[in-house]
Amino acid sequence: MWRLARPEEDDRIVELSLSLYREDPSSVSVTPDQVRFTLDTFRREPWRGRAAVLEVNGAVQGLALLVSFWSNEFSGEVCEVDELYVAPAARGQGHGTRLFAALERGELWTPRPAALALGVTPGNARARRLYERLGFKAVGTNMVRSLKT
Repeated sequence: MWRLARPEEDDRIVELSLSLYREDPSSVSVTPDQVRFTLDTFRREPWRGRAAVLEVNGAVQGLALLVSFWSNEFSGEVCEVDELYVAPAARGQGHGTRLFAALERGELWTPRPAALALGVTPGNARARRLYERLGFKAVGTNMVRSLKT
């Protein structure tokens, strides 16, 4: 079951986030301090985003970092799934599909978003197949420039 994360789960969330970057490297990686800063920011400023966790048999087995932005094109708030990770033992059981269904119903994000967005690394074919099956389509090309030194 996907639900909003609790502060006492931060260590596990950090562990899962770092596992994501080890298994599916991107051009930008994160440190434990960055993950903690994100979690602290979401708690202080919930309009920026939320952390959700996948609980299976009483244990946290997945994480989703959900980030908010306004879209003129969609005339409303977009919930971007900034990170999504399910531990290997819990994969292939429909948990990713259930996360997106919960988001569509407005269960983890209220009010219900106007659209859902996400990014996927080019080599992650398994994730891309899931997202395409759920109706996601590639739109344009995101370009990013970090302003941090």
